[in-house]
Amino acid sequence: MAIILLLLLVSAVSGDEDAFIGVNIGTDLSDMPSPTQVVALLKAQNIRYVRLYDADRAMLLALANTGIQVTVSVPNDQLLGIGQSNATAANWVAHNVIAHVPATNITAIAVGSEVLTALPNAAPVLVSALKFIHSALVASNLDGQIKVSTPHSSSIILDSFPPSQAFFNRSWDPVMVPLLKFLQSTGSYLMLNVYPYYDYMQSNGVIPLDYALFRPLPPNKEAVDANTLLHYTNVFDAVVDAAYFAMSYLNITNIPIVVTESGWPSKGDSSEPDATVENANTYNSNLIKHVLNNTGTPKHPGIAVSTYIYELYNEDLRPGSVSEKNWGLFDANGIPVYILHLTGAGTVLANDTTNQTFCVAKDGTDPKMLQAALDWACGPGKVDCSPLLQGHPCYEPNNVVSHSTYAFNAYFQRMAKSPGTCDFKGVATITTTDPSHGSCVFPGSVGKKSTIANGTSMAPSTNSTSSGCPQYFYGTGSFTTSVIIGVLLMSAVFL
Repeated sequence: MAIILLLLLVSAVSGDEDAFIGVNIGTDLSDMPSPTQVVALLKAQNIRYVRLYDADRAMLLALANTGIQVTVSVPNDQLLGIGQSNATAANWVAHNVIAHVPATNITAIAVGSEVLTALPNAAPVLVSALKFIHSALVASNLDGQIKVSTPHSSSIILDSFPPSQAFFNRSWDPVMVPLLKFLQSTGSYLMLNVYPYYDYMQSNGVIPLDYALFRPLPPNKEAVDANTLLHYTNVFDAVVDAAYFAMSYLNITNIPIVVTESGWPSKGDSSEPDATVENANTYNSNLIKHVLNNTGTPKHPGIAVSTYIYELYNEDLRPGSVSEKNWGLFDANGIPVYILHLTGAGTVLANDTTNQTFCVAKDGTDPKMLQAALDWACGPGKVDCSPLLQGHPCYEPNNVVSHSTYAFNAYFQRMAKSPGTCDFKGVATITTTDPSHGSCVFPGSVGKKSTIANGTSMAPSTNSTSSGCPQYFYGTGSFTTSVIIGVLLMSAVFL
């Protein structure tokens, strides 16, 4: 965590803590992955810190026993009720936190989001809401494990450059002063959303693109704070230091900062020419390396600035400009929008999943539709379904979901993962989670030899009119051997 410290305190208060990278998980998707799919992606990408915009029960249950550190949120529409009633706050904590710990590793509660700028009518009860939530944690002896704070937009900082002149909007002093004192007294941290993309867009050309993207600058191009002579090579550090100085202006010098949102959109409309895949990749790759290197900021070098990237998925249902829908690192199928350049920056988000995609049956699909698709894959689709025969590696579990998943993926891989080859009339979907299990190794599994039965493929010849697919009688036992023999004989006849 990035910590504001007097020089005498640097070594005494968390100066040696390593920074982490987390991700925000928004849910405004038309095809939102299931909680288990989300957690599978988090594990595959070695993401150990997440922030939810609510406290969804299914998601918290899916995160149980994973060790992933979770920040849950009180949505803005619940803030007024919680800020006006200690009992309401206690009830919220009981249902959304106590019910899930310790299995789910909840480590922070974000009360509202950018309340001062997005919901100013709730500002008078913001500090009360924080205190009521914290009191409920104290009553359950969870206040040492779970911190309480509220994310702020960096726009509450005025005159942000040079950073040494920055101060919080004075009209919010009646909220900010008691808020900072609360954070200080409870050992919590200031949550800050930092978006160099917007700073760049709103600067009318004053801020160079390279400065916003962490690209190297020649010394004569670096921004220099004339009051401190500190050199700034990127917007991110300048904004974080502006927050440090703004707190110092209010005589608060020992509150950590965690950046709860930062990122760059990969697509925009005609008025957003710099919302591109290349720029998004550059920004997030450089941000991750900058944070994980524990570089700190010019004001506090070496003091960690942990950061949550905005965001895990592209949210196609978000209102507003094109860019609003395109901040994600992945699409709804778990396919990366771009491959981050993270050589030497550890393992988080460093997995290239482009060549590790699989086609599986969708959750909750009608078994009859799966059966029809399975029949096609093993027949006209010319998939080798012999590994699904009784006694072969992929026979178990003997159900239509498992068998159709194998067949769908075999077809998808055989077709070189071409667009449209993992659909099967809407019953299949792409995933980055390897569905291999036990001795059943699926085609496309990296570093493994796929399960291929010895002998002649069950796929019929191109002249066959038969489906060529063994029939399944799920719920009554197993493959019907006579049907399989008949299929094999038909294949032989048509060869």
